[in-house]
Parts: sequence; structure tokens; C-alpha cells
Amino acid sequence: MGMFKSRFECKVDAKGRLALPAKMKAAIPESNGGELILRQGDDGCLALYTQIEFKKLLHKVSALSDRDPVQRLIKRSFFESMTEVELDNAGRFLIPKTFLSWSGIEKDAILIGLGGFVEIWSPEKYRQNVVVDQAELSKLMDQYLS
Repeated sequence: MGMFKSRFECKVDAKGRLALPAKMKAAIPESNGGELILRQGDDGCLALYTQIEFKKLLHKVSALSDRDPVQRLIKRSFFESMTEVELDNAGRFLIPKTFLSWSGIEKDAILIGLGGFVEIWSPEKYRQNVVVDQAELSKLMDQYLS
């Protein structure tokens, strides 16, 4: 399977459709078909998954206990915050209005490939949550990867 990587600036059309950049579309395995999973991600972004990657996450969430109140809350919140989307022939998918509103995405979106999935950000939330200069990134990598 391909890996999602890099940063792309994209437009969302008036109908709420977003075209995946060619490099991201190419990272989707053919066996996946055109169906992807979109969910409300962390820090106010949207997260886009292939079927294979989503099933890994789904398996972990489904294994949580229905009897434990915190685990039940996680399951409930997880399942209500996702939807299936379908790529059309042009490589576009429709972002539901509730997801656009929740994420603050209007006309512009920033896509970040994170290996197994793609984060979709409004430019404002991206600047608040993602941008780290290279010196700070080096320090963080030394702290967490050494």
C-alpha cells in the first residue's frame, strides 16, 4: 500500500467537494475502490482513511467495553463522528456540510499526509495546531525519537 505524505493546498468547491491531489489519490490501493472514511479528527481537522487503515482503527475502538462508561463514551463519540465518502471519476469527494462547519473549512483546505491517513485542515486551524519551525521540530524529534 502507498503512504500518504506531504502537504497540499486545495480548494473546496461551492458544493463542498474536494479533489484529492494526484499523489494522494495514487497512494490509495486499487483494492480499496473509491470508498473512503471521513471522520472528525484531532485538534479540529478532518481525517480521511482508506478502508484498510480505517479497519485497523475500527478494530481497536470496537474492542472497547460497552460496560465501562468512559469506553462507551469513546465508542459513541467515535461512531457518530464519521461518514463514508465516495471518490468520483475526477478524484473528488463530497464533504458533508456538518463536517465543513465543524472543521471551519470554507473555500481553502490544507491536506497533510500522515502515512496511513490524511488530515484536512482549515488554514486557520492549521496555523494554530501544526506549524512548527524546523529548529523546534529538531528539538521535538530529539526529545521523542532519541
